[in-house]
Amino acid sequence: MVQTVLCVSSGEWAFSLPLSELYSLRRARFSLGRNFMVLTSRGGDPLPPLHFHGLHQKVPVDARLFLAFPNDSGDVSPSFDRLQLLDDGSDLVSRFIHDPYATTFGGFSKVTNFFRALCTKRNFSLLKPWTQGSLSVCVQGVELGPRPEVTRGRPLDQWDELLDPEGRVLDPQRVKELVFRGGVSPALRKEVWKFLLGFYPWSSTRQQRDDILRVKTDEYFRMKVQWKSVSEEQEMRNSLLRGYRNLIERDVSRTDRNNTFFSGSDNPGLTLLHDGLMTYCMYNFDLGYVQGMSDLLAPLLFVTQNEVESFWCLTGFMELVHQNFEESQEAMKKQLLQLSLLLRALDPELCDFLDSQDSGSLCFCFRWLLIWFKREFSFEDILTLWEVMWSRLPCENFHLLVACSILESQRGELIGSDHDFNTILKHINELTMKLDLHTVLCGAEAIYLQLAACKVRLLPIGVCIGDSDPETPGGDERPPNHPINTCITFRFG
Repeated sequence: MVQTVLCVSSGEWAFSLPLSELYSLRRARFSLGRNFMVLTSRGGDPLPPLHFHGLHQKVPVDARLFLAFPNDSGDVSPSFDRLQLLDDGSDLVSRFIHDPYATTFGGFSKVTNFFRALCTKRNFSLLKPWTQGSLSVCVQGVELGPRPEVTRGRPLDQWDELLDPEGRVLDPQRVKELVFRGGVSPALRKEVWKFLLGFYPWSSTRQQRDDILRVKTDEYFRMKVQWKSVSEEQEMRNSLLRGYRNLIERDVSRTDRNNTFFSGSDNPGLTLLHDGLMTYCMYNFDLGYVQGMSDLLAPLLFVTQNEVESFWCLTGFMELVHQNFEESQEAMKKQLLQLSLLLRALDPELCDFLDSQDSGSLCFCFRWLLIWFKREFSFEDILTLWEVMWSRLPCENFHLLVACSILESQRGELIGSDHDFNTILKHINELTMKLDLHTVLCGAEAIYLQLAACKVRLLPIGVCIGDSDPETPGGDERPPNHPINTCITFRFG
């Protein structure tokens, strides 16, 4: 028999509770996402509050606490048995190892639905609120203010006036702001992108940039020679390199083939794309090549029209997203979790609907985040979107706000419809090439301004968008094992 135990391991606040001993549950308002949970055992003692990276304060009475008293003490246990919290007949352990995030939070969504249904049954009496002082620690939710209107600017189309006589960029921050507001005109992309992606330092002179290009060209071809000099006989004994080559050849043959730079069977652009990706395997032995990286290099190669420059721009781009391609996928899971928290704060109704259709994990956004929406917009739109996000304004994780903007634009199509998990996935996939970039960017910036204008410090939201520090409003750092940093896991035994 498998006993499900809620287990929290975090220093002096560590505790565990069999679900059969669960007596009451208090949760925060959805306006701040999954901020806290307070559990009480059948013995009547409150357990340490579980804070999900939210604000914390004391309130004497919480009108959102529901207590359920069964007339028959055996009613709760059969209900939890029927709930099948984490086991729907498949291999539970395998599912948990394969995707602990979806498995765990899927279980918690069932807890939420269980308590909603529980409070409506006739054989339960409801008390609201809990008036004893022992359950006084909670998080107070806040309402977000109105979302402002946003207008976009013109593309950056003047460059020389932004440089001093020796070619240094006078005000890098202003350049980034101009790029964020309107992107870069096509004629200037070849130059500006090399600054945005770190190939050239903002403070470099023209002469220094010539020197950098010469050094980097030599370095690139030294790495290229490494893999080109491997004989077929050697490669037969190098399964790793052979595997990279096979993946790259397969992906190159289907990357942006509608673009004239890569169309046709003997197009030199395909050779440049192949060679750049093979050389990256020499540059980054630990990561090598992972499917999707060809989607990142192709636009860089198209804009620079240069094998060496596009390669070093790729290395700069990969500094931002290399964790997306790691085998553990921890970074992708973290981003999906952050996206879920952001969307919960912005549109709890949409989140509730997605949860009800087993889509709350937002797994259909995986491709968006992996390659930064490369396949969702037209090729020209991607050039603009990427340079906007490379500016790292107005926050580090602006791409998550872009995802929120897209999802919110589809709420009317989703909520109130007869969509299920499969049709939601189908609908999201069919958005490819149908999204208006201007509208999406305006929506994403408006979301940021709405969150930034909130009078209450939204620590979990700030962490998600990369726009907060680890200190409290009063300046006191929270210890690592403070309840605000608590993590929840399930223990099976």
